[in-house]
Amino acid sequence: MNIKKSIKSLLICLLFIGLSFNSFGQKLEPKVRTLEPDHVINSTIMNRKYELYISFPTNYSNKDTIAYPVLYVLDGMRDFGWFTEKNKQLKGNGKIKDVIIVGVNSGIDFVSWGANRHYDYTPSQDTIHDRKFEKEAAQTYNLDYNMVKGRLNSGGATKFLQTLKTEIIPIIEKNYKTNESRGISGHSLGGLFAAYCLINSDGYFDKFGINSPSLWWNNEEFLNQAISKFKDVRYWNIPKSKVFISVGAMEGETMLPQMIQFSINLEKRNYQNIDSKWYVFDNETHGSVARPSLSRTLIELYGKE
Repeated sequence: MNIKKSIKSLLICLLFIGLSFNSFGQKLEPKVRTLEPDHVINSTIMNRKYELYISFPTNYSNKDTIAYPVLYVLDGMRDFGWFTEKNKQLKGNGKIKDVIIVGVNSGIDFVSWGANRHYDYTPSQDTIHDRKFEKEAAQTYNLDYNMVKGRLNSGGATKFLQTLKTEIIPIIEKNYKTNESRGISGHSLGGLFAAYCLINSDGYFDKFGINSPSLWWNNEEFLNQAISKFKDVRYWNIPKSKVFISVGAMEGETMLPQMIQFSINLEKRNYQNIDSKWYVFDNETHGSVARPSLSRTLIELYGKE
């Protein structure tokens, strides 16, 4: 009987110690890396699921009070692996700081992923392009046109930003040791959305990887809005931020000039609280530039000074 009481007392003591450790005591430990998502979020805003894939710094532990910045990577199923591989390499070489990487993905297969990203990452509706792109996608990827016909809808960026801010990111910040720094990075339509966040998130993010951004979208509607803001807003009241913008030299007339326009107009304003850099990768196409641009994003946003 005394033994049982002693064990019970010990368990109560251990429980009390665990609860009173510190604010990080109830954070989740990183999972062993598998191909399965760490979290699946049921979005009530979008009425569908988002899969989150998380990579942690090597020394991440709930036994200390160190908190880390987070980089949210769009097209997570595709780009998460590239980011984490390069992150480990650059960190091992002492070139970048520790960062938690979260890949954000939606879609159970290739078609649904393509349709969901098309909606989430575009800032305005362009039904003419939607119908045109369905035909092009069917031809390019050898798909049955009936599988994609009518599947594409655009213009969901405002709702997706709300989804990130109210349904996805709070899960990460509640369960893991994060600090106040949030970054977002994307390529192609994802790059367009990262640029949209720079203009419209009111300082919610402070690091932006804007790679091969589809600024041609809807007759350059968003590009024109961004340039107007750069010209009209002399003092931009947002936290100190880093912006990296890139494109491949061989991406063509609908990508390269638009990226340069965006970058030069941001650079010319010379905002004191924004460190912006842009780069054109020689001999790289829209597809081939993805990996080098993601690597450069890590260096520019999280490089050691």
